[in-house]
Amino acid sequence: MRRIALATSLFALFATPALAQNFEGNWGCRDPTASKAGILTIYGQVYGFASTAVGDKSSGTGTITPYQDGVGFNDGGLKSTRAIQAGRIVPDPNYGSAIQLETADAIVMLCTPH
Repeated sequence: MRRIALATSLFALFATPALAQNFEGNWGCRDPTASKAGILTIYGQVYGFASTAVGDKSSGTGTITPYQDGVGFNDGGLKSTRAIQAGRIVPDPNYGSAIQLETADAIVMLCTPH
């Protein structure tokens, strides 16, 4: 019985970093006022962002660098227009996890699975 408990705990320990990297997919983003800001899509090492504001220059595509706790934005509209540097995976009570989009100074959006 101890072997099963030990094996289960070791499996959970080694699987945790892999679960933390689950940032791929579609995310509905809200700004600090809780208004809908857009949809973020991440697959592989690219992203696309579709803003809810017509003509918003942050809409478009770019590349990312995956990290253990999220992604770094290399280029594209989110980086150049909104100065977003990182998307950090954070726990969310309603959806399990969310992506918190951050500049060097502040959290600017929270994106939940869509």
